[in-house]
Amino acid sequence: MLASAADGPRRALSDRQARTVERLTDAAMDELVAGGFASLTVRSVAKRAGVAPATAYTYFASKEHLVAEVYWRRFRDQPAQRHDRRRSAVARVSEVLEGFAMVVADEVELSAACTVAVLADDPEVRVLRERIGAELHRRLTAALGDGADPAVVETLQFAASGVMLQFGTGHLGYEALPGVLARVAATVLGEQR
Repeated sequence: MLASAADGPRRALSDRQARTVERLTDAAMDELVAGGFASLTVRSVAKRAGVAPATAYTYFASKEHLVAEVYWRRFRDQPAQRHDRRRSAVARVSEVLEGFAMVVADEVELSAACTVAVLADDPEVRVLRERIGAELHRRLTAALGDGADPAVVETLQFAASGVMLQFGTGHLGYEALPGVLARVAATVLGEQR
């Protein structure tokens, strides 16, 4: 089995390897813009990045793996949020959910590709899906503060995933995301916005 660029053994990439992975993820974005997810292949991304296909496959087992990695990197690299405890829990949670959703919301091709990629039944994608979920869990817990009810955090995660699925499949527009996520937070937390 090929190791994911995000897997444990790959965490200690050399500078050269890290630059290669970065070139591949950047090239994946260019390929998505140029032709969409259906025409994207690891080979076409490798060619655009100036990397041998065999090298690309060393890091990414599939196009789903590659696109899920792009999403993970963008989500992970968002600036840290500082939660003002004077604001309501709904406001703090809404901010976290909006950050999760807006990672790719203004990039139509990437958001559609991420919906498909992150749902793939692929061991490497599963690792990234777990990391994305763990990071969202961490951020929601931080927003809710000490004593956050695990069932509430889990419900918020499920709701956020559902909203993202609706957005990624075209059933929910970009402009509606913040309002829908705020209503989700208010409903789950039982507060008026």
